[in-house]
Amino acid sequence: MIVDDEVLLRSCMQRILESEPDIDVPVACDGPAALEAIEAHRPDVVLLDLRMPEVDGFAVLAGLGALADPPAVAILTTFLADEDIAAALGSGARGFLLKDATPQELVHAVRVLASGGTVLSPQAARIVVDGYLGSGPGRGELDPRLETRLDSLTEREHQVLDLLAEGLTNADIGRRLLLSASTTKEYVSAILAKLGLANRVQAAVVAHRVASAPGQSRPPALAGTR
Repeated sequence: MIVDDEVLLRSCMQRILESEPDIDVPVACDGPAALEAIEAHRPDVVLLDLRMPEVDGFAVLAGLGALADPPAVAILTTFLADEDIAAALGSGARGFLLKDATPQELVHAVRVLASGGTVLSPQAARIVVDGYLGSGPGRGELDPRLETRLDSLTEREHQVLDLLAEGLTNADIGRRLLLSASTTKEYVSAILAKLGLANRVQAAVVAHRVASAPGQSRPPALAGTR
């Protein structure tokens, strides 16, 4: 489902997605119609604009929080302010997608979200990382408190964190590292707890910042290592 007040944009996105045999978009609407449509159609994925008149994306996110089984939500954006990033993540958004994404990126994002993964396109990742974790001592540097928490991760947890940054699901991570689904889930939960994070998107943001920080490097996540 696509929620955006720009009729042309949401119509174009709907046509792109429905050209794929495995994707159905039963409705594309603006903010006021969103929650009723979500209740009626129960989509697996919602692409949501934040800045809409009457009913904005934050109101829609708040409404989704009341559902027993809410859909995966990716924020459609051209740019997000720091407070918007924090608020969207805190309200359960699972990704950020720029409105000028290519058709291939759009289709890939929907499939990743539907399979339980997270979406941080390269361009969106830079916006999110700079905005959400950009308060360190200098641009591109890690916050000392975050560095301390990262040091508490085991080598395997660092490998899982690296794969979270790629938007992989627990099943994908397990296959990559030769781990069972339950063991992978335990690693993800441990990472979130140790880093003081609320969800997988925040973990992906942290991993992107680690990769871009000066002097920060980690070995690749190799299958079979401990």
